Amino acid sequence: MDALHIVWFVAIAALWIGFLILEGFDLGVGMHMLFTARNDTHRRVMLNTIGPVWDGNEVWLLVAGAATFAAFPFWYASLFSTLYVPLTLVLVALIVRAVAIEFRGKGASDRWRRLWDLAIGLGSLVAAFGIGAALALTTTGLPINANGDRVGGPFAWFNGYAVLGGLAVVGFCLVHGAAFLALKTDGPVRERAGTIVRSWAPIALLPIVAWVLVIQFQHGKVYTLILIVGAVAAVTWAWISARAVREGRAFAGMAVFLLLGAASIFASVFPTVLPSTIDPSFSLTVDNASSGDYTLGVMSVVTAFGLPLVLVYQTWSYWVFRKRVSESHIPAAHFVVPAVRK
Repeated sequence: MDALHIVWFVAIAALWIGFLILEGFDLGVGMHMLFTARNDTHRRVMLNTIGPVWDGNEVWLLVAGAATFAAFPFWYASLFSTLYVPLTLVLVALIVRAVAIEFRGKGASDRWRRLWDLAIGLGSLVAAFGIGAALALTTTGLPINANGDRVGGPFAWFNGYAVLGGLAVVGFCLVHGAAFLALKTDGPVRERAGTIVRSWAPIALLPIVAWVLVIQFQHGKVYTLILIVGAVAAVTWAWISARAVREGRAFAGMAVFLLLGAASIFASVFPTVLPSTIDPSFSLTVDNASSGDYTLGVMSVVTAFGLPLVLVYQTWSYWVFRKRVSESHIPAAHFVVPAVRK
């Protein structure tokens, strides 16, 4: 097994984990705008917490997909062709959500805002569910033959694992988003978000815990069990911190929980990148799905220079917009009429 194959498997796993941690909370905030907010001011407070960072968070998804395409083209081809339907729905949901975030403030009527609030909430929900389903099927298997082609119709991928993965990411996003709102807001939104973390975290996180345990029972190793123990300790610490109204620790604990739990999943299935449910010999691995060493070497050099710059810039963005948002920061809704030239 080539060292570069391992390096890029770890890199892609890290990109997906980074995406779930960062995009996870702003997808959660989008869902809370639909299900949790009590009035328009609360929704505007929520939207302002993610306004400076949501588009940067989505870059992690693009980079994860691009890295998979370049480093493991056979993995990319089999995964994206087999999951064409759900990934198309994810793409549409993300587009609708992005348009809604930009257009929500362009009109002053309640009907206009309700329309785009619905688009933000449902777009976030569909995107989270679809990404969770895709990642779960990547670890539990898809009906692919020896050529990596899908066997069956366009919905051959749909099974219980897809539902479990979808619910896992939706549940995590709701809790992680609430922890973020408790950290980044003040007033009623902060209080309600903290209550959600304290009351609903043990229930909402059950699907992701089930997903981790299923993979551990099927493919787990000793060191992945250690990662799971660490994840349990992290989420327990997060819940205790939330009860003590230590929002920063609660949010960090949720992030560490996802980091260790997802790491245990990727480490358990390694070196397989896409299991076949038809025949294990048809499964794709880091060896038979990868690009050549030259391609991986060039990618490694470019990434070594580019990735630190991206991380520094995104860290700086979060630092600049680190202050809490409250209702006092939200001006009254208004509509500006363009001036008419005479």
